Amino acid sequence: MGLSCRAAGQYLGLLLSALGWVLTIITTYLPLWKHRNLDLNEMENWTLGLWQACVVQEEVGRQCKVFESFLALPAELRISRILMFVSHGLGVLGLLLSTLGLDCMRVGERPPGLKKRLLVLGGLLLWTAGVVALVPVSWVAYGTVREFWDEAIPEIVPRWELGDALFLGWFGGLCLLLGGGLLNCAACLGPGAPTVGLEEAGAASQLGGHPREMEPHPAKCQTWTGPQSQACRGLFKEGQWYPRSVSIKTRSCPSPRPEPEK
Repeated sequence: MGLSCRAAGQYLGLLLSALGWVLTIITTYLPLWKHRNLDLNEMENWTLGLWQACVVQEEVGRQCKVFESFLALPAELRISRILMFVSHGLGVLGLLLSTLGLDCMRVGERPPGLKKRLLVLGGLLLWTAGVVALVPVSWVAYGTVREFWDEAIPEIVPRWELGDALFLGWFGGLCLLLGGGLLNCAACLGPGAPTVGLEEAGAASQLGGHPREMEPHPAKCQTWTGPQSQACRGLFKEGQWYPRSVSIKTRSCPSPRPEPEK
């Protein structure tokens, strides 16, 4: 049985959100936010991240030095650290709430509407996490491009260029935006047609029916009236689905006792 648009939107949104969250974490710890090559020594490359600066030399290899003082960092790196951590926290909370709000989860079915509220809240948190992750990445990229084209800096001075981590951060932030938006759209969609779960499929196999040939509980007792209808409804549980081919007699509905003559 194919997935409904609501279920497909939930699964796709959650998958994109999880992918974006993982990519933003990788972006935070990669020392590739900026890089520059020295014209005087082309075999020496410098890279810069939020936590350390590295130099790659052909003979020595990669050597990195961790930033010792947080306050000594430039403002863009300090604020970028904070915003990326905020994005990670919002992403974790959004993924947790969105997972609990999925239709396939049995948690949060009571009270009515709780799963929808969880899904909407989770989508909003993931969307916010994407925005918060894009802010530091775009800010660092803007500062790098501005300094690169600054005419006040002599041409002989090496200049920083955009690193690979910035492109990874942009992609991760966009995945969080798309995932959160899909989750909100899926929550706004009305519930799809009732599907057959594991319990209903088991009942169908035991009673000789096919899951696609199911009908809800009230339809089994429409042909019965009076006390006999009440007895039938007591045997067919509310909310359960039963094969159309199974008659009322399969459930051995008791006949009502005749009232004594006055």
